Amino acid sequence: MKLHELKPAPGSRRPKTRVGRGIAAGKGKTAGRGTKGQKARSKVRPGFEGGQNPLYLRLGRMRGFKNPFKIVYEVVNVGRLNELPYEGVITPDVLRSFRLVRENGAPVKILGDGDVTRPLHVQAHAFSESARQKILAAGGTVEVIS
Repeated sequence: MKLHELKPAPGSRRPKTRVGRGIAAGKGKTAGRGTKGQKARSKVRPGFEGGQNPLYLRLGRMRGFKNPFKIVYEVVNVGRLNELPYEGVITPDVLRSFRLVRENGAPVKILGDGDVTRPLHVQAHAFSESARQKILAAGGTVEVIS
């Protein structure tokens, strides 16, 4: 068998339908477009809704993107830590038990709003520079956990 002898399998190819070529052809007269109306007479562009403001204009554009690597911290200020009736090492679990942090498993960041009047020993996932300075100035310790 040679290349010029190849043929498609019987019944695998259908001839192209020629529309609008007389009633006897089966697709004559309206050529499968139905009767009357804009779609019967000419093309209608995709998304056209008859003059009504189309969906893609009603919804507006979505700009920018969402960073899949963004870390969203649960934040606690040092002023709130100072008020805690707790003397041990302050960890995210301790903060959850005192309901200063909501989400389980979310990383905790300590921010520097408020005053520290006693030595605090704090473990958290992140500290702001002002929080770190206030805790250390009061004689406490900061430890970054992962």
